[in-house]
Amino acid sequence: MSAKVRIPTPLRKLTNNEELVEVEATTVAEAFQQLQARFPGIQERLLDETGAVRRFVNVYVNEEDIRFLQNQNTPIKSGDEISIIPAIAGG
Repeated sequence: MSAKVRIPTPLRKLTNNEELVEVEATTVAEAFQQLQARFPGIQERLLDETGAVRRFVNVYVNEEDIRFLQNQNTPIKSGDEISIIPAIAGG
């Protein structure tokens, strides 16, 4: 299943400045594993020490927040787009 992962600007230094990375995965968790295999260090920026998506990271599959779906077990299919969006705080 070929899906695309949209990489936010702050993480592109880990992906050789690639904005869109193609993965062959059936779940968001598998997509994260592939990203880690190709771009070591990216997973620790996305997941906390328990393996959950960090609080300040939002992940969407086709514009649907995975927290309201099946979290990392959210299925993905060919043509889907996973967007990783860091939360932005202001003050």
